[in-house]
Amino acid sequence: MTVLAVAAVYVLAWRGSDIDFATLFGSMEKGLPRLQAFLTPDLVGYDIEPITVQLPFPVPCGSAPNPEVPTAGPRLVPSIPCADPPDAFIVEGFDLEPNADLQLRWRLPSGDYLPGPFTRTDANGHFQREAEARPIVATRDGVPSQLEVEVLVEVGRPHLSDTVYTVVDYLIVTLFMALIATTLGTIAAAPLSFLAARNITWRGPIGKPAYLAVRTFFNIFRALEPIIIATVFGFWVGYGAFAGMLALSVVTMASLGKLFSEAIENIDPGPVEALTATGANRLQVIVYGVVPQIVPDFLSYIIYHWDINVRISTVIGFVGGGGIGYYLSQMINTGADSKAATAIWAIIIVVWLMDYLSSYVRQKAI
Repeated sequence: MTVLAVAAVYVLAWRGSDIDFATLFGSMEKGLPRLQAFLTPDLVGYDIEPITVQLPFPVPCGSAPNPEVPTAGPRLVPSIPCADPPDAFIVEGFDLEPNADLQLRWRLPSGDYLPGPFTRTDANGHFQREAEARPIVATRDGVPSQLEVEVLVEVGRPHLSDTVYTVVDYLIVTLFMALIATTLGTIAAAPLSFLAARNITWRGPIGKPAYLAVRTFFNIFRALEPIIIATVFGFWVGYGAFAGMLALSVVTMASLGKLFSEAIENIDPGPVEALTATGANRLQVIVYGVVPQIVPDFLSYIIYHWDINVRISTVIGFVGGGGIGYYLSQMINTGADSKAATAIWAIIIVVWLMDYLSSYVRQKAI
């Protein structure tokens, strides 16, 4: 009977989760570009230098000499040497920067330019677009307008990309958010945890209601997702690092409060009973009989929760809570997959380092 009940639960869970492995493996082509971006983060950059490629183009024909079209190097090649408005013609670009976005435009005799269509070069630096000879591009005083494209070319030696520096800045904000939130949450949780410990508070007409009230308070805020709390503070104080830090503080207070209270409840009652037998008051019992036993656990929980807060901060950043999570959400929403990958790898590295650091500190301090 038990086996049938467990099987029924798993069947319901399977259906409720809408599991469809055929879709998972049949749509791999949708996920491969993201996987490729994840494996190729934006780490290396170059100095960018704009290169302008121009070609005089008489409008109308005969208003200026026909241009000599280059046969090598970055160049523009029109299908006709001149045109009369409103003739349309084809312009091709050769030996330009591969896979580059650019705009085909007119440089007028006055020096101003007339925007044209956007295009993109292929892997060989070639493009082909249609242009139109309009009256506004007509030759003036024997000076023809010019067909023009501007290409951004990578020059110089490779260096760390701007994305890396931006990610580092956001990571520093994230670490500081987590540090301040852990500190504030600890300051609030430590005294409240004594009220939530049954062996300390569960006695008398005041102790029991206080115990129940604080326990309920911890449970309510532990039940709320950090992203919800961050959204509330975002409406309250405005979205940014401050809202994220406040949300982390509340989460830390509720979580550490429960852990601290359980550590207090698990102390050895012997020292407490001995101090009580000698006539020590409640405060003396706590200071000399309880605190020495809970300090190692408290330190361990605090260090561990700083690690947790670094990870949570990446989530609340998606609702404007500041830090690296906010940057990551922006990059994902704008389709900048390589920059998003840089942020993801940075988060992985920082979490790994935090885990190593917290383990080292616990070994040395506890």
